[in-house]
Amino acid sequence: MTVTILRTGPLTVLKDRGRPGHAAQGVAPSGAVDRSSFTRANALVGNPPEAAVLECTLGGLRVRFDEPATAVLTGTDAVLTVCGDRAGVEQVVEVPAGAEVTVTMPRRGLRSYLAVRGGFAVPPVLGSRSTDRLTRVGPATPAVGDVLPIGAVPAGDHGIGAARHTTAPAGADGGPWEVDLGPREDWFTAEAVETLLGAEFTVSPAGDSVGLRLAGPALSRSRTAELPSEGVVRGAIQVPPDGQPIIFQADHPVTGGYPVIAVLTPAAADRAAQARPGAKVRFVVAPSGGPVDRPQR
Repeated sequence: MTVTILRTGPLTVLKDRGRPGHAAQGVAPSGAVDRSSFTRANALVGNPPEAAVLECTLGGLRVRFDEPATAVLTGTDAVLTVCGDRAGVEQVVEVPAGAEVTVTMPRRGLRSYLAVRGGFAVPPVLGSRSTDRLTRVGPATPAVGDVLPIGAVPAGDHGIGAARHTTAPAGADGGPWEVDLGPREDWFTAEAVETLLGAEFTVSPAGDSVGLRLAGPALSRSRTAELPSEGVVRGAIQVPPDGQPIIFQADHPVTGGYPVIAVLTPAAADRAAQARPGAKVRFVVAPSGGPVDRPQR
């Protein structure tokens, strides 16, 4: 079974759970930018959790299936159409052979995840089918005319449709993004920490799957020394000399040379993955510190 790319939209890439364990070789984990939406997409079509999907930014994707398939779209309120028929939000659909499937532009949210039962079976690179847009490791970005293979259908039911999502998409407005302060909180003034947790920031257009840039009041340092480069993770809030925060996303570098004032919780990092330019952002300390990702070697 194969899928032919007829249109890519602004940006469509292959993503899976990533390639942890290669930081010592300078290769970051990468993986889906919105992990919860990626995980839900695979669960809905009965795939194993590591199956590859198409991550589509701002819709516009159109593909053709050469054989009957089971597919679903998660992540935003974009609509999946099959031969012009519109599916419901996160509705698992049966796609006939030769059918064209389209992802509309979402009204809210940024990244949609198209999963097909069997997963996209392109050759893995360092154990992953994720495209890392910073280091260019992984499969090439799909282009019009490309034909992507679909893997074998998993044996058994595997709970198709069991992960039905009934709440608002990840891109919907919500409360503050939860963070765990540190590890370099002491490199900033008390006023800077207070500002981070009290001020409103705006998502800048100058952002991508590597980092989300924010504009707002500058976060001032208490130390002027140079910080040696150290490991960073998805959700780390790095502050360069201009005081404007940068939130690392899935395709972040292995190390960073600016102090990290706080780290988003995994759930907040997924929300950041769906934030459009112009969105307003506030931060709050997660209860009990909250879980965060840790650097992997």
